[in-house]
Amino acid sequence: MMQRQQLLYKGKAKSVYDTEDNDFLILHFRDDTSALDGKRIEQLARKGVVNNRFNAFIMQKLDEAGIETHFEKQLSSDEVLVKRLEMIPVECVVRNFAAGSIVRRLGLEEGQPLTPPTFELFYKDDALGDPMVNESLAITLDWATQEQLDTMKAISLQVNDVLKALFDKGDLILVDFKLEFGVFHNRIVLGDEFSPDGCRIWDKATKKKLDKDRFRQSLGDVIEGYEEVAARIGVPLD
Repeated sequence: MMQRQQLLYKGKAKSVYDTEDNDFLILHFRDDTSALDGKRIEQLARKGVVNNRFNAFIMQKLDEAGIETHFEKQLSSDEVLVKRLEMIPVECVVRNFAAGSIVRRLGLEEGQPLTPPTFELFYKDDALGDPMVNESLAITLDWATQEQLDTMKAISLQVNDVLKALFDKGDLILVDFKLEFGVFHNRIVLGDEFSPDGCRIWDKATKKKLDKDRFRQSLGDVIEGYEEVAARIGVPLD
């Protein structure tokens, strides 16, 4: 089994380690939880384990749907082996319902259906507050090519179709989510993670928030919300 070597990067919730194989990295999911672009950080017990297992489950579902991801295998309760990607510094956000920044930007009512779903790009830079950008900027500033952006959009919408159906079976609404992509051997591959940290999930009947908004909005029972989502869609947490 591959072992951790040098720490390459410590993010807000995950640490990235080198391995003996140049094509692979190890991600360690920590219990750190952040908001306000990293300005508020707390430790939440079980978070690393829950998000690691949640992410592994989702990545395997996407793989079954023919979507290539960086996920290779789960190594432990809070570690995963992934492909080493050259990350594209642009986040892709898909929205099925209005929530978060789009409500503030456009004065929309929270929960307003967005049909068809919207697709937005944001530049990954905490110091700048991850500003919204467009394809023209991404191309001009050499963050991505038009072909890469087209592929990222197509995959993001395919992910949306797969996961909306999955969450719907658990009587849940996939409100929105963010994805990150990178290049692996000249291919665009889905990277980073998919967990309640990077999406919004509501109970279908009550609209109860079961995602990171419980932390952002100080609603309490953050990890309990994550575990409820996991249980409803069949994520093995034991």
